[in-house]
Amino acid sequence: MTDTLQDLQRKMDAAASRLDFEEARRIRDRINLMRGGASASAVAQADTSGLARQQPGAMGLGTSRQRPSPPPGWKPPPKPDLMTSGRKRRDRP
Repeated sequence: MTDTLQDLQRKMDAAASRLDFEEARRIRDRINLMRGGASASAVAQADTSGLARQQPGAMGLGTSRQRPSPPPGWKPPPKPDLMTSGRKRRDRP
């Protein structure tokens, strides 16, 4: 599957003229990936359906939302000092 950008553009235009907008969208997404610098093999394997594939067990119990995972290297912020939390600063005269 070594389509060039011009070939993909022609295929997208043909699909749009046939009113096959789903296929035109898939081809448009492949074009955008190739313009972004992705290799032809990566574009062929890319999931352009718009849905991220969920991993088994990644969902919380009783919800349709996935569990968020922090980015690599993220540390939680430090907890506030309990002696100073909830107090306002005094106005200085």
